[in-house]
Amino acid sequence: MNFVAFERAKQGTGASRRLRNTGKTPGIVYGGAAEPQLIEIDHNALWHALKKEAFHSSVLDMEVAGATSKVLLRDVQYHPYKQLVLHIDFQRVDAKTKLHMKVPLHYSGAEESDAVKVDKCLVNPVLNELDVSCMPSDLPEFIAVDLSKLKKGSSLNLKDIKLPRGVSPVIRGGQNNPVLVSVTNPVIEVEAPAADAAPAPDAKAGKGKKK
Repeated sequence: MNFVAFERAKQGTGASRRLRNTGKTPGIVYGGAAEPQLIEIDHNALWHALKKEAFHSSVLDMEVAGATSKVLLRDVQYHPYKQLVLHIDFQRVDAKTKLHMKVPLHYSGAEESDAVKVDKCLVNPVLNELDVSCMPSDLPEFIAVDLSKLKKGSSLNLKDIKLPRGVSPVIRGGQNNPVLVSVTNPVIEVEAPAADAAPAPDAKAGKGKKK
């Protein structure tokens, strides 16, 4: 995925504010052997790009002044309540150095599993993305996870899935095999017994004898 950026000379709060008023978003590119580079990006193009999952999880081709370089999106600062990107950070990618990224998990097949199809269980994703380490050329846009083998009373852990070639998980907090998906039994609703119907009033009650 590629995008176009432009070199930015001025920096500081006032310069960034004036830049935003012209429909541009200030940013920076850092990392690698080169010095940090100040950039600006068309805000509308950036706003639409940020809605795409691949823009957050893929190696991007950034074009500046006719030269293209590989970068990763590292940070985005949004306005608290306006649809406005205040600042954006990118990191240069070295083709020979492993990188650390969060990759989305795409689940499918749950409706075909015995857990759902037969036992009417609920399938609950616990993690929607996974920390991974790999070479830039091996970075997947997402990791597909098949849930069609889930059964009642089971769960899907990290060691139950096969990661793409060259990709290894980055484990944090001492959890070597975190749960990705849990399966919970269906909630059975028990209807309360209906109260006995009150006897219908006697139509003759309360009527006096005819004289």
